[in-house]
Amino acid sequence: MSLDPAILSRIQSLLDSNRMVLFMKGSPDAPQCGFSAKAVATLDEMGAEYAHINVLADADIREGIKLYGDWPTIPQLYVGGELLGGSDIIVQMAGSGELQRLLGLPEPDRTPPSIEVSAAALDMLRGAIANAGGGLAVVVAVDKQYRTQLQLAPADPAGIAIEVEGVRFQFDGASARRANGLQIDFANDHRGRGLMVEHPLAPPAVRAITPVDAGERAHKGELIVVDVRPADERALAAAPVSVRTIDDGIDALAALPRDTALAFLCHHGGRSAQAAEHFRGLGFREVYNIHGGIDAWADADPAIARY
Repeated sequence: MSLDPAILSRIQSLLDSNRMVLFMKGSPDAPQCGFSAKAVATLDEMGAEYAHINVLADADIREGIKLYGDWPTIPQLYVGGELLGGSDIIVQMAGSGELQRLLGLPEPDRTPPSIEVSAAALDMLRGAIANAGGGLAVVVAVDKQYRTQLQLAPADPAGIAIEVEGVRFQFDGASARRANGLQIDFANDHRGRGLMVEHPLAPPAVRAITPVDAGERAHKGELIVVDVRPADERALAAAPVSVRTIDDGIDALAALPRDTALAFLCHHGGRSAQAAEHFRGLGFREVYNIHGGIDAWADADPAIARY
């Protein structure tokens, strides 16, 4: 399939006008896919200056850039008119310092972090690696809010890594700088069953609060109750306190000081738990989920209807 000359001209003009161009889904402030978010985070951590093109807003460019560089996925990074690759290649080149050298930026600090891994977690990870055929590392990703993700992936000899009793833990440059103090444990108790990761700088976990306690604290002005239900549900059963809603989006709430106490409410507690986790991810340090939702509130206050 050949590229339409008009689209080819548009792409060439973009590349000629900018030394570095990232074709991505969404924008750097609001990436619309995980791979685009990873590419943006890596470039921003380096302090790179780049133009960005939201391919979701331009179907011609979205399909055209795939043909132009014979690269089937998005994002794509071009430097000096040449295709470097997608998010994985961007991360690898940044981690090794190759991308910084290409751009004339300071090379990354490759000092491995200091982390603590319990014996139980090491046993679990050794077993998982053996079951997968070996040759794998535990890739540790720590974002700007110090939220941590772990996954098994092929060991990268060029990656920033530490060995803990035979288990290789591997980091990109940004995660290595953020991972100091990380604690990894394995639990099989009231917390659940699986790996448990704690970071001293991570926002505190979302806490459960009873409807009665939430109401008392709201009346005292100590916290804000946020009812995430739509207006038609709130009309069926209203909380007996003043509430904020998300009818017009979350921007106003997200702009509040990060020490504002927020308690989220829905019908039974599921939707509110998701909203609470989102605001925890935004850096709010005192976030609650109202246990049982408005249905549980009706148990304590017969004036509240059930639906």
